[in-house]
Amino acid sequence: MTAPPADPLTARAGEKGIVRLFALDMAPEQARFLREPGAAAQALGLASLEPGQVDIFAVSDLDDLGLEGYLTEGAGIAPDRVAADRARLRALEGWVMVVRSPAFGGRAAQIRPQAGVRLIGVYAEPGTDWTSDGAIETASARPGGAGARPAPREARARSRRAGAAVFAVVMLIVAAVVLLVAL
Repeated sequence: MTAPPADPLTARAGEKGIVRLFALDMAPEQARFLREPGAAAQALGLASLEPGQVDIFAVSDLDDLGLEGYLTEGAGIAPDRVAADRARLRALEGWVMVVRSPAFGGRAAQIRPQAGVRLIGVYAEPGTDWTSDGAIETASARPGGAGARPAPREARARSRRAGAAVFAVVMLIVAAVVLLVAL
């Protein structure tokens, strides 16, 4: 599982699986303006951000889902990671900005939010569990199991043998017919 950074306003080079949530304490027009190219980066004191990795929206747009649901269901954050901030998330009104790790383009970044941009929380997405409970016991997982096809070379050899057998039978029939006609 990815761990949140020690300093929430520092993005490490190559950082993955971190979601930062900022409250936008500003007029709705100003918050909407942050959707313009380069505006969100400027609000965070950065040279640039990948725009597809930054979401800016009014909390009211989430309806019954709420920020907690957005983070757990939309961003894949484990519910126990969000639980500590539940009351704060439910109390938020107005506009927010969600910044995912890929927004920094794999580069290290020191975030310096401007006035009106306030960090609410940093959340780590759960990592992929690559462990296994053991061997897979289905027939299709076994070599030569259900649906297994022979190697191409073996398939060609089988086809040649079948073709040779059919040719030999046809030739024997032709030879028998010729002998019967000749006699």
